[in-house]
Amino acid sequence: MIPFIDLPHQYELIKKDVMKRIESVLDSGHYILGSEVGELEGKLAAYVGAKHCLTCSSGTDALSMAFMALGIGPGDAVFTTPFTFFATVETIALLGATPVFADIDPETYNIDPVKLEEAIIRVEKEGKLTPKAIVPVDLFGLCADYDKILPMAKAHGLYVVEDACQAFGATAPCGKKAPNLGTISCTSFFPAKPLGCYGDGGAVFTDDDELYARMYSILVHGRSANDKYDNVRLGLNARFDTVQAAVVLSKLELFPNEVELRQVVAENYRKGLAGVVPVQKIPEGNISVYAQFCPRSVKYAKIQDALKAADIPTARYYPIPMHLLGAMKYLGYQRGDMPVAEACASDIFALPMHPYLEAATIEKICSIIAETVK
Repeated sequence: MIPFIDLPHQYELIKKDVMKRIESVLDSGHYILGSEVGELEGKLAAYVGAKHCLTCSSGTDALSMAFMALGIGPGDAVFTTPFTFFATVETIALLGATPVFADIDPETYNIDPVKLEEAIIRVEKEGKLTPKAIVPVDLFGLCADYDKILPMAKAHGLYVVEDACQAFGATAPCGKKAPNLGTISCTSFFPAKPLGCYGDGGAVFTDDDELYARMYSILVHGRSANDKYDNVRLGLNARFDTVQAAVVLSKLELFPNEVELRQVVAENYRKGLAGVVPVQKIPEGNISVYAQFCPRSVKYAKIQDALKAADIPTARYYPIPMHLLGAMKYLGYQRGDMPVAEACASDIFALPMHPYLEAATIEKICSIIAETVK
């Protein structure tokens, strides 16, 4: 079976270093907030060019910390995409705020800036909710259109919380790296991510000293900066595990080269699938980290069956758009409200994607797809 994401191959390249770092943690006995956590935060911040990085227990908690630090809650409207993983929306709703969806661009699959501004203006005119923030998602490793989103946010007085849980290290046309494009930016170190650990993990990034201080407090039960038993606000138990920090430190050594290798893999897919099935467009000036490689086809089920017969795994992201999920029924959206996202969700599928995928394997995958869609 061809691996969907080849973590064992990567592990063999860094095995000695990973074990050395983990043994160092075990020898130190500092399993919670050990020195590796601070070391990693410094290196992650430097990599993306952010002033502050704070690691945490998951990408979901990273989003929650960001929203809590910004004071987002009941009566607030938070604008986001309907084509994402549920955590983007769930964390908004859990704080009592209202997710407001704007449809996606049919080629990049990221939130459409035109539809986004229409949604903002509509909510402003209705006057029932207070527009508070935009949450762009850097889907499949591609930065959203921040050249348009950031000026829009400024014009309407909104925060931008960047959901870069799939896009650590991606580059936007402005030259900045994700996750460092929002008021607060969030990422995940789930094992399948371009930069992952061997469990759950995440991080928040910001250039704002006050927001960093709030998130530092929220990270551990709303602690005071001076006394851990003086809880000054409601918070979370969201600390990043020291062993996992050791793992990411080791993986970070490989990461720049892996981003380059992902470009080669993606280009081989693009050449092999040109004229066969459409794939996500990468606008000029962007460098995607290709967390997933997702073509579209109305024959996706037949393609998946044909690939499965050849021991090639596939997946689907995300077959039910957020506005149609059972948990979001209370918002009142109906099928047809987000036609582009709904169309994309109906026929998108994912192919094996990792830095070590060989050209011959990609050629075989593309050949099977081409034969199936004839």
